[in-house]
Amino acid sequence: MTHILRTTTAILVALSLIVLHPGAHAAPSASEIGVVVMHGKGGRPGKFVDELAAALEGAGFQVANLEMPWSGRRQYDTNMQGAVDEITRAFDAMRAKGAHKLFVAGHSQGGMFALHYAGVRRVDGVLAIAPGGQVDASSFAPKLAAHVQKAREMVENGQGAEKASFSDYESSRGTNPITTTAAIYLDWFDPNGSHTSRIFGRVQEGTPVLYVAPTRDYPGLAKGKERNFGALPSHTHKRLYQPDSDHLHAPGAAASEAILWIRQVSER
Repeated sequence: MTHILRTTTAILVALSLIVLHPGAHAAPSASEIGVVVMHGKGGRPGKFVDELAAALEGAGFQVANLEMPWSGRRQYDTNMQGAVDEITRAFDAMRAKGAHKLFVAGHSQGGMFALHYAGVRRVDGVLAIAPGGQVDASSFAPKLAAHVQKAREMVENGQGAEKASFSDYESSRGTNPITTTAAIYLDWFDPNGSHTSRIFGRVQEGTPVLYVAPTRDYPGLAKGKERNFGALPSHTHKRLYQPDSDHLHAPGAAASEAILWIRQVSER
């Protein structure tokens, strides 16, 4: 009899907790999840990341597929803080529509910047898809050293706000000309600055990361994936995912896994 009473009491207590806190552990609806998606260097929202963005929208998530400062059209028209602010504004718009689980996703240089954002702002998770473009890489820095020095001298001489011709670099395409101010160029391309390999170790503690490393990625990125992944903060949902894909098509190849991972992280 005592056992029955104790069992009944336990059940009543559990039911009362459910009534008092009906959503305490409920998973958010899809529309309460927001994802910012960012393209790679020289890209645009409709190139390579469009399949991922469409899949996320198809899952019911709020999605902002942004054109970032490193697009072919924009040519670094704002500094890194300006790019952070663009993402924050997109998240603010999602919050206004009911999103309370927020994820930042990016491909290639967009993946690097997604990790940078998670180092300076709190998010619920990061999807870093074949992240690359860190300007301190041994294959990168020597190609742009003269341009970085030019920008540094302009800034030191009070010409930081003046536009000039500089170069960007990508392993698959080599160097290409860009026009921006000396101060903005130095902010992005200084090998002692923020857009470097140090980004991986600066992601805020408690932030889960899905690191997508396609099996046919560029050799330099494939070589550094274990080191970069290891530098990320520990988390139950930290994961290295390696789809059968090349670098350019990795966002689409990772779409299904990204949706599953976002749902799992959102339930915690």
